[in-house]
Amino acid sequence: MKYAIVIPDGCSDFPLEALGGKTPLEVARLPNMDAVASQGLVAQTDNVPAHLPAGSEVANMTLFGYDPNQYFTGRAPIEAA
Repeated sequence: MKYAIVIPDGCSDFPLEALGGKTPLEVARLPNMDAVASQGLVAQTDNVPAHLPAGSEVANMTLFGYDPNQYFTGRAPIEAA
């Protein structure tokens, strides 16, 4: 079985006055994402250990099977890439 993990990291943003108090994601027209979501499994997870920064550098590391307690060295490798 093949999997596709879609990580829309940061796409929700904050509500904007210019968008009537909605976020860019709320007003975006996303037919392809809607189709994938309707045919697959949509889930939410909390995979960041409480003692580490709650950022994409830790969260994405855990999604790909790496233990951030062992491999997380900070955000610098992400920024450098």
